Amino acid sequence: MTRRAHIAMVSIPAPGHVNPNIEVIRELVARGHRVTYANDPSFAGVITGAGAELVPYASTLPMGEAASWPEDVIAQLDVFLDDAISMLPQLRAAYRNDRPDLFLYDIGGYTARVLAENWDIPVMQLSPTYVAWEGYEEDMAPMLEQMRKLPGGAEHYRRFDAWLAANGIEGTDSGAFAGRPPRALALIPRVMQPNADRVDPERVTFTGPCLSTRPHQEPWVRPERAERVLLVSLGSAFTNLPGFYRSCLAAFGDLPGWHVVLQIGKHVDLAELGAVPANVEVHRWVSQLSILEQADAFVTHAGMGGTQEGLYCGVPMIAVPQAADQFGNADRLVELGVARRLDTGAATPEALRAALLDLTSDPEVAARLAGLRDEVRGEGGTVRAADLIEEML
Repeated sequence: MTRRAHIAMVSIPAPGHVNPNIEVIRELVARGHRVTYANDPSFAGVITGAGAELVPYASTLPMGEAASWPEDVIAQLDVFLDDAISMLPQLRAAYRNDRPDLFLYDIGGYTARVLAENWDIPVMQLSPTYVAWEGYEEDMAPMLEQMRKLPGGAEHYRRFDAWLAANGIEGTDSGAFAGRPPRALALIPRVMQPNADRVDPERVTFTGPCLSTRPHQEPWVRPERAERVLLVSLGSAFTNLPGFYRSCLAAFGDLPGWHVVLQIGKHVDLAELGAVPANVEVHRWVSQLSILEQADAFVTHAGMGGTQEGLYCGVPMIAVPQAADQFGNADRLVELGVARRLDTGAATPEALRAALLDLTSDPEVAARLAGLRDEVRGEGGTVRAADLIEEML
């Protein structure tokens, strides 16, 4: 039996950076470990609800409904670097007299790696997205070089390198420090990783998604007369699209045999939807996994969270990407033969309806989904992740 340890997790105040690892934290607490979790107090409820102790720090990241992120990519990187610089003295003070046996950290919480190396404490990254593969720097050299040539680019990387050096981190540049942890768990399905065959298995282990039944959310009950169920959800950040929702109502409303669950988020006025067909239920927020476990199809923005939940449940997907890694995720799902990609402008009622009927009537799609579902579940998820973390102790 592994001894009871103090494990410290460090992350940033964003659902996409907390939700992927929170079930691992819950599992470690259930195994008897003391887990502290450093984050902004705005995430106190999620963290303490998993049984961990909140170690609060004041984040400088834009948060809340009024959050405003710069559009310039270098300015965005500066926002994260400024937050790390601000976070470090706060965490150093919090943990100086309460040093953990192991540091865990999200990709946005690389401040933890600084402390771990300063104090000679084992450290492991819990990545909610892709990881670097062997040859990554060479493959991405043109893009990285272009980044340095952008206004403010060279100064950003100079400042990042100088901050590391000032805090005792020698022999590595900022790119390698942030992107190549000594040990990492990728909390995503291996099939979603670019160049997965070139990822060093000694450094990175894919555990697949670490999901739960989310007992704090009301479970969804499938209507008795629903022959087939379709979930339409663009997650939490890209929901202000009333025109897209109207297209979905036109595409799927009154479609024989189909019951539709439409999540619209907090921004759209219900009046903007117009008449809602009888076979559609509209919600601001839903228990997504609960519905997907009973669904027959999924319209998604192809964020990593929704993507892997769709694969975990073996559900065909219509991907309507909105930003960031969602375009790559959508293309990968298409490559796997389990999805159709429709960019927002092309997501007409006719195209949406045709994609749904095509996907759900193709036996090859169903066969691929069954195989992928078994593969994703076989990666071990939460229990496997906790086992590997305990090995680090």
